[in-house]
Amino acid sequence: MSETARDLDIDRLTGHVYLPEADGYDGERLGFQRLNPHRPTVIVGAAGPEDVRAAVEFAAARGVRVAAQASGHGLGRTLEDGVLINTRRMSGVRVDPEARTAWVEAGATWRQVVEAAAPYGLAPLSGSFPGVGAISYTLGGGVGLMARRHGFAADHVRRFEVVTADARLREVTAESEPDLFWALRGGGGGFGVVTGMEVDLLPVATIFGGGLYFDVAEVPDVLEAWRRWTETAPEELTSGVTVLSYPDLPMLPEALRGRHVAHVQVAYLGSEEEGRELAAPLRALGPHLKDTLRVLPYTESGTVFDEPDRPHAYRSQNRLLRALDPAALATLPQTAGPAAPVMCVVGLRHLGGALARLPRVPNAVGHREAAYLLNILSPVEPGEEDKVRALHDDILAPFAAEALGRSLNFSYGPLDEDEVRAGFAPDTYRRLTELKAAYDPDGVIQANHAVGRR
Repeated sequence: MSETARDLDIDRLTGHVYLPEADGYDGERLGFQRLNPHRPTVIVGAAGPEDVRAAVEFAAARGVRVAAQASGHGLGRTLEDGVLINTRRMSGVRVDPEARTAWVEAGATWRQVVEAAAPYGLAPLSGSFPGVGAISYTLGGGVGLMARRHGFAADHVRRFEVVTADARLREVTAESEPDLFWALRGGGGGFGVVTGMEVDLLPVATIFGGGLYFDVAEVPDVLEAWRRWTETAPEELTSGVTVLSYPDLPMLPEALRGRHVAHVQVAYLGSEEEGRELAAPLRALGPHLKDTLRVLPYTESGTVFDEPDRPHAYRSQNRLLRALDPAALATLPQTAGPAAPVMCVVGLRHLGGALARLPRVPNAVGHREAAYLLNILSPVEPGEEDKVRALHDDILAPFAAEALGRSLNFSYGPLDEDEVRAGFAPDTYRRLTELKAAYDPDGVIQANHAVGRR
């Protein structure tokens, strides 16, 4: 196909085209997740919707696939050959403070949306890591820092602008194209290349949040205590806990270095006094290594989970759970702790609340009844994937009795069809496959986790 790449109408594009031998090709294809990156024959560095249309039209005419990448945070399925659309240049955000909405272009991150909304005392339903692409996050549902009070990010989309496999630029709303609108809100990125979306903003300028860090050796019951604490948490409180073994390296914070740490995360939509009262049982668990709980501007909301911002290679598996079985929970410090053959980052998130309720306009988000999400992530070197996957399977096995399925947004790695199906109720998955066949009968659009035609 490289010989025909010159057939892409360069004069029609306002962005850039990269072939494998060109300077800048690697910079365009690499995202945040560096394991097994895309290897396209052509990359279009899109500057606007017309560039996206041209790229899709070019791919469809030649019978090859096209994929889109913004931040590349959740890369799972690699594009071999075909056309990659890099949307990072399409990063504009327009805020309407009267309507409390934002128009978000394809390549914008949540950090850019948060910063654009903040001067008006508004905030989006952004995720725990501000560097994630806002649109890709939302297409998969989106569980953020205000999720238990306000639901999934996908619940708060008003309209999309999307290029479908026929290279048509469509405006998609609940009125104009209800089926496609339903599918795009939680069904993933396989129904077209979204070039923009309009989302609700919330009147939130600050939250009470941060983290409490415990040494698991000193406070061995921290996970079970957190589980019990969540049972009475109000919907205004969204929380999680991350457990990992920090290596003993000089560049790491001295308080955490060489320790097996449980980092309990808190995001509360209420007063500081109420937040401190809610957090008091956690503080009483025992000595903590760090305490970062405070009133913070929403522009600093990324400090709550304090996730690494350096691109690297990793894989993960997860389960959405009806409940957290205390006996299963007690296995995690051993199976995923310092004795594990590969470093594991265990992430637990409390769900429920508004996440469990259908939005005013229903969408494709799966397994709303889940009460918790358990995610296991490991850094991976080439050749270690099978070893890491087997370890993750072993760690997750004790939780099987309470498992409802999986979250596709937290699945960092390729999934087979049965694994993708596990992200949805059977009727939802069936409807998604029918819509995929209707809007993309030739399988032009390659999604990160594909429903229907692969």
